[in-house]
Amino acid sequence: MKIRANCIPCLLNRTLYETDLVDSSKAMEVVEKACKIIGKYDLKGTCSAEVATEVHDATYKILGTEDPYKTIKNRCNQTALSLLPKAEEFIKTSKDRFKAAVLCSIIGNVLDFGIPSSPESPEKLIEGFDRLLVEGLAVDETDKLKSHLKKGGKILYFSDNCGEIVFDKLLCREIKEFSVHLTFVAKGEPILTDATLEDVKELGVDNVVDQVLTTGCFAVGVDFNNMGENLKKALEKADLIISKGMGNYETFSETEYRPIAHLLRTKCQPVAEDMGLKMNLNVVKVYE
Repeated sequence: MKIRANCIPCLLNRTLYETDLVDSSKAMEVVEKACKIIGKYDLKGTCSAEVATEVHDATYKILGTEDPYKTIKNRCNQTALSLLPKAEEFIKTSKDRFKAAVLCSIIGNVLDFGIPSSPESPEKLIEGFDRLLVEGLAVDETDKLKSHLKKGGKILYFSDNCGEIVFDKLLCREIKEFSVHLTFVAKGEPILTDATLEDVKELGVDNVVDQVLTTGCFAVGVDFNNMGENLKKALEKADLIISKGMGNYETFSETEYRPIAHLLRTKCQPVAEDMGLKMNLNVVKVYE
């Protein structure tokens, strides 16, 4: 996805959010550096995630931290774990367990902070979870997704946020019912509220999949130029890619990888517009 005009103030606001998490006295330094980075790009032809990655990298260095979101990520995980029994019961009692698990995993995508549509706190999801279940899937291509889950197939599941991966674990269990080889991909380094290998192991996601890989570097979404060789080979052989969240959409939409299923909530206008959708929808969209 190419960067849009309204991505710029959102990106600056996110750097200020990160600054407030660590050291608000460095706000002007962070904004000045971010503006210099943004200014050097030909914005009309640049992927939004490429600019964001460089801006966040510079922000983290100014703040002297590898993970400004560490505390809030832990709260996301704990919030999701508190909702786990409810999600499991919802899946268990649904006529279509697979679709129910997909919905739960997308609801987890709400746990994203530093953007205008973020909840006030991770714990807010507890009171909003039932409403989001009732809301359901506004764009529902789960049947098309399932058609690519064939016995022996190689599936790559690119995860997104902490907390969210608690619900991803439930969906991965359902995916494994199709007798596929499932690889779960986490971020190579802490960035934003995204899950890393440490989170995957702490929450036991590695116990329900066949393999865990990482993106191999610091990047919003996926940096295809700097990923590890194992992930490159897995992408080449994949029968289906499942991409969670907006950051992964921003980068995968710049590629020809197919078939790919995007599971996300349209939390910002640029991503929603790029997908031809409205904001704040639960979406399963498959590109073949």
